[in-house]
Amino acid sequence: MLTEKFLEVINHEGVVSIVSWANNDAHVCNTWNSYLVVVEGNKILIPAAAMIKTEENININPKVKLTMGSKEVMGYNYMGTGFLLEGAAKYLKSGEHFDMMKEKYPFLTRVLEITVDSCKQTL
Repeated sequence: MLTEKFLEVINHEGVVSIVSWANNDAHVCNTWNSYLVVVEGNKILIPAAAMIKTEENININPKVKLTMGSKEVMGYNYMGTGFLLEGAAKYLKSGEHFDMMKEKYPFLTRVLEITVDSCKQTL
C-alpha cells in the first residue's frame, strides 16, 4: 500500500499536514516527514508532544487525512511530488511501538498511530 515513491518522499524533509475533524469542525496540525516511521507495512507512527485538538477529534472520529511532499523527489512530470493518505488514527501511550518511538524521540508524550487505508500520489 505505501509505495516506494512515498517512502522516498518521507526520506526527504518536508512538512506533513494532519487533518482531523469532529463536531463539524476540521483541524489541521503539522509535523515533519522525518518524524514518520513506517511499521507493519501500512502503519505510520508519529511522535506527539502537543496535538491536543487532534487527539480530542480522534477520540470522537478516528478518520484522518495526511498530506506530505518533497520537491527533491521526481513526480509524474517534473521534480517534486506529494501524497494524500487517508486512514484511521489512535494514540499510543504504552507498548512496544511507544517504547521504540520514545527512545528515538524523547520529547514525545504519546505516539500517533495511523493505519493507512489509501495512499495516492498527487503530483
